[in-house]
Amino acid sequence: MRLFCFPYAGGNAATFRSWPSVLPRFVQVSPVQPPGRGERLSEPPFKHLPDMIQVLGPTLLPFFDKPFAFFGHSMGALILLELTRWLRHTKNPMPIHLFVSGRRAPQVPDDEPPSHDLPEAEFIERLRELNGTPHEVLDHPELMQLMIPLLRADFSVCETYQHEVEPPLNCPLTVFGGLGDVEVPREKLEPWREQTTSSFSLQMFPGDHFFIHSAQNEITRVIAQKLTSST
Repeated sequence: MRLFCFPYAGGNAATFRSWPSVLPRFVQVSPVQPPGRGERLSEPPFKHLPDMIQVLGPTLLPFFDKPFAFFGHSMGALILLELTRWLRHTKNPMPIHLFVSGRRAPQVPDDEPPSHDLPEAEFIERLRELNGTPHEVLDHPELMQLMIPLLRADFSVCETYQHEVEPPLNCPLTVFGGLGDVEVPREKLEPWREQTTSSFSLQMFPGDHFFIHSAQNEITRVIAQKLTSST
């Protein structure tokens, strides 16, 4: 089966480069590289999620020819939710499992003011608070000039997202959270259970919003267990 992995804001497919070595051999890890990063650096990034889904859905459709699952961290969780809804709308194959990580449930309102359009100095300070951008990058003006347009676009994807109420999905849903993630505490993760009529589980790991790195082994162990039981 294929496990499609969607990155967080500012992230890229390289986030998942070590996953094939820690997941079962029957799982083909398939990281998705949105435009504006990695080998697609020269392509303009999407600023709104519906525009991304309208391109992403048809592009990935040929790869849904065998059982597949979705994993997404933060922005990636929104991508996988709306992509799964797109598959349902278009009557295409559905994922056998959804793995949501580090993102409040979509129906939970955002209590933070938008930051994608902040002046540059304030925007960089916001990045420092989130602790997802390496300090050596934040302190490197030339690198930041390359990164800021992508980060602003990705933040816009998240901050302009408008959740529309739809019937819950019928896919099993596993949610991961960071015990030290002040942006997305447990109480904002619990409501994800309303998004599925199938099985639901929530697991918390040590770490802040970017526990996806510090708790990688624990996360992939749970994914392996869930996918093994699905076969």
